[in-house]
Amino acid sequence: MTAPAASFRSSPRVAIEPALLPWCALIALTALCLVLKTDFPWLVTFPKEWTLPLAAGVNAVTDAVVTVVQPAFRALSAALEAPMRGARLVLVWLPWPAVMLAVAALALKSSGIRLAVFALLALTYILLAGYWPQSMSTLSLVLLAVPISTVLGFALGVLGHTRPGLRPVLLGALDLMQTVPAFAYLIPLLLLFGFGPVVGLIASAIYATPPMVRNTLLGLDRVPSDISEAGLMSGCTRRQQFWHVEVPTALPQILVGFNQTTMAALSMVIVAAIIGGFEDIGWEVLSSMRKAEFGQSILSGLVIALLAILIDRLTIGFAKARPAGPTAAMTWMTDRRLAIVLALAAALAIAIRLLWPNETLLPATGLRMQVGGINQWLLGLVRDCAWFFDGLRDGVLYCLLLPLRIGISGAAVPAIWGFTLSPTANATYAVAVLLACALLLHRFNWRPALALLVAGTLLYTGFLGFPWPVFILGIALLAFQVAGLRLALFAVAGFLLILVNGLWGALVQSLYLCTLAVLLCLVIGGALGVWAAYSERVSRILKPVCDALQTMPQFVFLIPALMFFKVGEFTALIAIMLYAIVPPIRYVEHGLRHVRADVVEAVEQMGATPVQTLFQAKLPLALPVVMLGLNQTIMAALSMLAIAALVGTRDLGQAVYVALGKADAGMGLIAGLSIAFLAILADRLIQAAVAGRATT
Repeated sequence: MTAPAASFRSSPRVAIEPALLPWCALIALTALCLVLKTDFPWLVTFPKEWTLPLAAGVNAVTDAVVTVVQPAFRALSAALEAPMRGARLVLVWLPWPAVMLAVAALALKSSGIRLAVFALLALTYILLAGYWPQSMSTLSLVLLAVPISTVLGFALGVLGHTRPGLRPVLLGALDLMQTVPAFAYLIPLLLLFGFGPVVGLIASAIYATPPMVRNTLLGLDRVPSDISEAGLMSGCTRRQQFWHVEVPTALPQILVGFNQTTMAALSMVIVAAIIGGFEDIGWEVLSSMRKAEFGQSILSGLVIALLAILIDRLTIGFAKARPAGPTAAMTWMTDRRLAIVLALAAALAIAIRLLWPNETLLPATGLRMQVGGINQWLLGLVRDCAWFFDGLRDGVLYCLLLPLRIGISGAAVPAIWGFTLSPTANATYAVAVLLACALLLHRFNWRPALALLVAGTLLYTGFLGFPWPVFILGIALLAFQVAGLRLALFAVAGFLLILVNGLWGALVQSLYLCTLAVLLCLVIGGALGVWAAYSERVSRILKPVCDALQTMPQFVFLIPALMFFKVGEFTALIAIMLYAIVPPIRYVEHGLRHVRADVVEAVEQMGATPVQTLFQAKLPLALPVVMLGLNQTIMAALSMLAIAALVGTRDLGQAVYVALGKADAGMGLIAGLSIAFLAILADRLIQAAVAGRATT
């Protein structure tokens, strides 16, 4: 063998990963589509003549079915309306001193003296604000929706536990129930049940059922096998073993499901008010928002927030044992004493109504009647600070929202930015992106370089200017490499459904708004989570704030956003961020606090600085937990789309809301399923990515 030949054979070869090759082909296709989009505009804008009348077909089927089954559902509506109005009459009839006594006793038993004091303060505020009857009406809806959801959810959870073959179908149905906006399934409910509070009750029960199903499944699946075997060895029948062994063991997790079900039902009160709720607190929030009465909207929104926090703490206190054990007050309030106090509260209610049958015992003028000054003050604040709020809104709109939507190439015009991009500027931008990609490729690997290249292209063209064939193929390729062929086919089918129904423009609007909201939540929430992980004081401050944000119904977030920033995309962005910022805060803090101490100590002993320890040790180890937070952030952002549609967006949420106004069941269902598709696709992608990282 000659020396040159030996030298040639021993020279290293540049290895190209097989996973990179299809992305190279996709990059070439993207470049070709961008060059040809002027000559072939259908590459960017899907032609209307190519759409299919699927919504009209759904409407035809719906009309035929509704005509047949409507009498039965109207009869069911009448049957449900009687107990609903009866529960409202009973709660409104109860005098407030008796209600306060009963709730304080339950709070003392649930979590101790601090929750009892909070309960009394919250109920006192509701009383003084003048919203006591409306709050009782809201509780009547919750008290009827929660038992329906609890019984139905428990039954479905037991069915999924005992019949594993049905579990995939059941979990798929739960995903749809939790991700399809409530506005979407309000349309067929309105057609079946008619207009009125019963529709709100049914919608609340549907929305609140999945948490009970999932927690029942989780609790029964986690029953230790040795406990089940002990029950069988004791001679229990299958029914006895289930009710006397498995259910008591799973009860703490089932009670957590009851807590989440209650909160989900309460979060639907404003949606219920939209389609015919009686005089409840949801209607007060909605009507005050429509009138731009920000003082009333804040007062009534605070009522919902206080009720949500109080109910959450009450139910979670009964569901979960305190890590430090029960407090002295909890120990003192035995079951017998609790029963005595509740009996005294009932006797007090009867005595008050017998002695003062015509007295409401409510304040003659609540804060809501004297809030005109607050309205004027708030309007004055908004007017005096308009320079700041308008400047912030316009700055984000023209420098961030608009470029993401129409791209730098579309935003850089004299009417928006005051200049146009020259060929030199375009070439400089392209070179800068390519150089940054090359640096990432050299420093890390091809994946972050590819991500930066995609981000740079999207920022230049905008979501609206990006070719839809490339977008669909790119998501399908990503799904295939992360999770396999089934998810890739699911992605293609979902996007094609959106495309042929003429919703691609609305989809793009949803994607760019949710993408920006999620990125900002990750940056801001992640930074707060890191801060909380390193500071106990910050953690204590953020905990009640996060609790309040998590328990508030979605509509409440529109109040401050609408008050300061008026109608528009920026207002929707703020509302989405307020609702979606909690998961990154909590998951980042939790992930960093639970990193293995020995690994951190080893890194510190090697001389790493705190910043190096954070970015090179703690965050990589906490990445699976942080990814779960990303998952929850995306879910929260997508679930706010239909709510944000009330303040002027033009996305899939707006399509759902418009369909509700027109009673267009077909378009409402398709637009709602489109949002659910995005949520499920994102969930499956992130789950597969976390699972893949765990196995490596």
